[in-house]
Amino acid sequence: MKNKLPGFLLALALASTAPILHAASNADDGKEKVGVCASCHGEQGNSLVAAFPKLAGQHASYLVKQLQAFKKGGRKNAMMAGFAMPLSDDDMADIAAYYAGQKITPNELPVRDEDEEGQAGTQKTVPELIAQGGDLYRNGNLVREVSACIACHGPTGEGNKPAAFPSLKSQHADYLIKSLTDYKMGLRGNNSGNIMQMIAKKMTEEEIKAVAYRISMMP
Repeated sequence: MKNKLPGFLLALALASTAPILHAASNADDGKEKVGVCASCHGEQGNSLVAAFPKLAGQHASYLVKQLQAFKKGGRKNAMMAGFAMPLSDDDMADIAAYYAGQKITPNELPVRDEDEEGQAGTQKTVPELIAQGGDLYRNGNLVREVSACIACHGPTGEGNKPAAFPSLKSQHADYLIKSLTDYKMGLRGNNSGNIMQMIAKKMTEEEIKAVAYRISMMP
C-alpha cells in the first residue's frame, strides 16, 4: 500500500488562514461587463484556445483574488494587468459572479504533439499518463514530498470555495501544464504560503503533464 502525504491536514491549515472575500455582486451586471474577457475566455467562460484558462464554474472568491493580484502586480501578466487595472471591486465581484454561474464544458482526450509521437517507443501513452496523474492527484509522492492535489482541490477537482482554492476540473491541460511549470520555475506566485511553488518544483515534467491530463478529464 502506498503511503499518503498528510495533505488534508495541510489543506485544513491553509484554509484556516486563507482570506474569505466578501463583496456585493450581481451576475446579471457581470454579464454586461465581460465583453473584453470573452475574446480570450469565451462569452460563457469556456475558452476555445487551450492556452487561455476556462473561467466557467470557477469560484468567485478565487476569480476576484486573481483579478486583484493582476491589478496590484502580485501576479505578473501585462495583458491581464491592463484589463484589471480599470476594474473596481464591484466590477470584479460582478464578473466573478457571472463566470462562477456558468457551466464548464468537458474536454476531448489529450493528444500528444508531433515531437512526442516521433518518440512513441520511449513515451507513455496518453491513457498511461492519465492513470499516472490520477495516482499522483490522489496520493502524491511521499519519496519526493509532492503533496496530493486532492487535499486542496477536492476528490473531483472542485476546489475549496471558502479557502479560495480554485476548481480545476475540465480545465485545459495545456493551461494546467503552463501553470505548474510557471510555479516550478518561480515565475508565478500569489498563493498562500507559496505552497504551489513548493509542490511543483519537486515534480518532474512527466508528472506535471500526467496530472494535467488527468485533471483535464475530470467532468
